[in-house]
Amino acid sequence: MRDILPVLGRWYAAGLPFGLATVVEVSRSAPRDPGAAMAVGPDEEVVGSVSGGCVEGAVFELAQDVVASGEARLETFGYSDEDAFGVGLTCGGEITLLVRPVTPELDPSFGTVVDCVAAGEPVTLATVTDGPAPRGAALAVRPDRVSGTLGADGLDAAVTADARGELALGATGLRHYGPRGQRREDSVSVFLQSFAPPPRMLVFGAIDYAAAVARIGDFLGYRVTVCDARPVFATPRRFPEGVEVVAEWPHRYLRDTDTDERTVVCVLTHDPKFDVPLLQEALRRPAAYIGAMGSRRTHADRAKRLAEAGLTERELSRLRSPVGLDLGARTPEEVAVSVAAEIVALRWGGSGAPLTATEGAVHPPRPGESGPRGVAGGPSAPGRDHR
Repeated sequence: MRDILPVLGRWYAAGLPFGLATVVEVSRSAPRDPGAAMAVGPDEEVVGSVSGGCVEGAVFELAQDVVASGEARLETFGYSDEDAFGVGLTCGGEITLLVRPVTPELDPSFGTVVDCVAAGEPVTLATVTDGPAPRGAALAVRPDRVSGTLGADGLDAAVTADARGELALGATGLRHYGPRGQRREDSVSVFLQSFAPPPRMLVFGAIDYAAAVARIGDFLGYRVTVCDARPVFATPRRFPEGVEVVAEWPHRYLRDTDTDERTVVCVLTHDPKFDVPLLQEALRRPAAYIGAMGSRRTHADRAKRLAEAGLTERELSRLRSPVGLDLGARTPEEVAVSVAAEIVALRWGGSGAPLTATEGAVHPPRPGESGPRGVAGGPSAPGRDHR
């Protein structure tokens, strides 16, 4: 939903009602993950997607119906063998959608979510999907405060506690409670959708390749910073709008910068006097991905220098070098695609092989998941919930 929130925020601020459909549970080879959203607003304007086109027509009508009735609905779509041209998922998967009307009167908490996401502040949106509680009732949970209600104080308290835990993990999925928040019961289903601040991509070396990598990093939802010690190259006009550009020695900048398990580090400096001290710092701190550009000869020399500097084999094994997947890339834009492909494959456990050469589900369970996707606590897409 993150991608369409700016539009939804404008409708909400203007008091214009809209129907919001959110994927709350999926199974098998479903096309979109929990949290994917589509909305139908004034003048039948549509934003977002919940299935990549399979059921959007039906969801359009559902969204209009809930706005007219003021009542939320829970609908499931799967593949229909009886009618190949009927409404359903051609991929063979199944998705469950919560479709609800949103206005400031019906959901006072939605504006909080819009404001928090715009400000880069963490927030979890908890919404009742099923059971003896008002379907569509919503609660916005921040680390220090809560807005809205799910209809019962006990349920609010239990969901708030869980939402704060999920927010720390950036997780999205269903939780189950009793009507008053009892944890040993499962009659009430609540969808928790966490919006954590975007993960960071740190690109070192302000060269043409860096501009392309920064552009694709921004497209993937990262907060991108480009750093180079040479002020003549580290200028904002050479990079996409919204990318932070810093003129500083790379290892000094990284030393004073927080990273976490979602951070991506791309070292494109291609110069030992920059690379070695920078990678000494990077390989000893949290990061999801650390890649360095260069030939195999450059990599061998770099690895030797890093070992002589005291890095262990385990630390060196974290380095993805030469950076990127083997796509035969030549241009800066092609290399950026290669780097992005490796980042995505590493994040979700992909093989990097052509799908025509693999078997099984196109969208298998993510690492650490089993069974239907949509259970809170599983990994989520960095910063985007991700959809």
